[in-house]
Amino acid sequence: MLINNSGVYLCTRFPTITGMLRFDRTNANNPDFRNLVTMLDQYLAVMDGEEHAYYAGYNGLDSIPYVIVVYENDKPVGCGAMKEFSTDSVEVKRMFVHPDHRRQGVAKLVLSELEKWANEFGYNSCILETGKRQAEAVALYLSYGYSQVPNYGQYEQMENSICMMKQL
Repeated sequence: MLINNSGVYLCTRFPTITGMLRFDRTNANNPDFRNLVTMLDQYLAVMDGEEHAYYAGYNGLDSIPYVIVVYENDKPVGCGAMKEFSTDSVEVKRMFVHPDHRRQGVAKLVLSELEKWANEFGYNSCILETGKRQAEAVALYLSYGYSQVPNYGQYEQMENSICMMKQL
């Protein structure tokens, strides 16, 4: 594992047709992560409609200590994050890939890196919430071994929410 001058862990590199993907382990203070999350929130505001304000209340960045930012040729193209949910489980949060870089496997690689990181911390499972209107996200998680579980916590009464879990 490499560490750059900013203390960011450079966890993995993958070659692509157009360059090299770099996955940095960082935290929610990373400005590239914050910019990607701004784009994510703009997208979700359209997808979630009137429910967006409710969901936004649970997507604050202050409680998210573990973040992965993906760079292609030093340009941020995607991200994902996780936080502890229970003593043996993390919650995957803020998954996003820039529209210009979708359908290239970036999201699967982010998810894989988050799961690897969670495993390194000794967690046994990952949980997450996504929206029924995010069909691509639902398909991604199902294809990557996640199973639907009953909605948990703040999502229990949310008709649009789909909660999922994967044993690591």
